[in-house]
Amino acid sequence: MKHALIIGATGATGKDLLDLLLKDDAFQRVDVFVRRDLGLQHEKLNIHVIDFDKPDDWKHLVKGDVLFSCLGTILKAAGSKQAQWKIDYDYQYEFARAARENNVPAYILVSASNASANSFIFYSKMKGQLEEAVKALRFPRLIIFNPPILVRKNSDRGAEMMGLKVIRFLNKLGLLKSQTPLPTEVLAQAMINSAKREESGVHALQGQEIWAAAEAK
Repeated sequence: MKHALIIGATGATGKDLLDLLLKDDAFQRVDVFVRRDLGLQHEKLNIHVIDFDKPDDWKHLVKGDVLFSCLGTILKAAGSKQAQWKIDYDYQYEFARAARENNVPAYILVSASNASANSFIFYSKMKGQLEEAVKALRFPRLIIFNPPILVRKNSDRGAEMMGLKVIRFLNKLGLLKSQTPLPTEVLAQAMINSAKREESGVHALQGQEIWAAAEAK
C-alpha cells in the first residue's frame, strides 16, 4: 500500500491521475498540493492548500512513497516567460528537492517530448534543464515521461487542437507513429503502473513506451 503525493492535480493529466489513484487499492493515501481547494472529499484524499512561493510553510508535508509532478502551464496563460518558468521549473524543483530531503524514494515527472537543456527553444530548454536538475537530486527512482502531444478532455488550447489534427492526419498516412497523440488518462495510468514497479535508477519513457507502460500489469 503506497502513499502518493501530487502537484498539478488541477490540470488535465493531474485530474485523471488523481481519479485513478483514488480508485486504486494499491494506494491507501493521496496528498495533493494546490493553490485552491478542490472541493472533493474521499477517505484517501488529503488536500493541502498552499502558497507555492513559501516552501518553508509546506516542505515538511512532502512525505510519502512517490511524488507525481504534473504541474505546468502554457505561455499564454502564464503571461510571460518569467512567470511560466516559475511554475514549470521553480515550483517543480522546489517540490522535488523537498521530497528528496524528506526521503521520498520515487519521483515521477511529466516533462515534454522535445525537452533538451541545450535547446534554443525556451520551452524545450526549460523542460530539459528541469530534467537535469532533478537528476542531480539522485532520487533512488526517477521516472521521466516525455509524452507526445496530449489529448486533453475539453481542451480550449487552439494551437494544441490544430496540432492534434495535423498529427492525426499524418498518422493516417503512416507517418510520425512515434508521435501518436496520447490521451491524458493513458499517461496517468502509465505513471501509476510505473510507480508500482520497484526498479531503481533513472528511466525515461517516450511515445510507444508510455502506451506499453499504461497496459502493463
